[in-house]
Amino acid sequence: MTSGISSVTNTSSTASSATASGNASEIAGNFTQFLTLLTTQLKNQNPLDPMDTNQFTQQLVQFAGVEQQLKSNDRLDSILTASKSASSASATSYIGKSITADGSASQLSKGSASWTLTPARAAPKAVVTILDSKNNVVATQTTSLTAGSQTYSWNGKTSAGLTAPDGAYSIKVSASDTTGANVAVDTSLNGTVDSVDLSGAAPVLMIGSQKVPLSSVQSIGLSTSGT
Repeated sequence: MTSGISSVTNTSSTASSATASGNASEIAGNFTQFLTLLTTQLKNQNPLDPMDTNQFTQQLVQFAGVEQQLKSNDRLDSILTASKSASSASATSYIGKSITADGSASQLSKGSASWTLTPARAAPKAVVTILDSKNNVVATQTTSLTAGSQTYSWNGKTSAGLTAPDGAYSIKVSASDTTGANVAVDTSLNGTVDSVDLSGAAPVLMIGSQKVPLSSVQSIGLSTSGT
């Protein structure tokens, strides 16, 4: 009888250790197993040689700790869901509004990302550098820019010929005119928000085909289209 109890005790200790080191899904499974083993121990312990009080207390503490962790995970999931819903609701309120945004950042999606570039004057030579979210250089391209606002598009190909993963990318432009003098290039984006892309981890505003992260919005106004 004592041997059987010892076996159950060892199994319970193993399950408790796995619970402490496992992830959220493992915790849920081991929690039920731990409770079953603990109940079995209590039913089958030898009345003449009951479980050590310290050991029993330690298992109860582990039981309470696992239960608390499960409740914490549920609360965190609820908070994250509420936060995402609030962010989505806030983003949709931009639809129909005229915004000005820092256009140096854009989202690469399905092999396409674009930026609005406005050079101070025509720049026959412009070196465009594209960086990832960690400011690592992904691609460098040389092009020419005409005077006035224009769209620069990137097909997601790196300088090594590889396809860059979808995500956030930023742009830097070094331009010069025919005399070799530097030409300032504005990357600010102005336009009316047509829709909101909610397919990613964070909402993204859409101005035509251009994607604008919420964090890059600098000013908001009423749309003047149709007036």
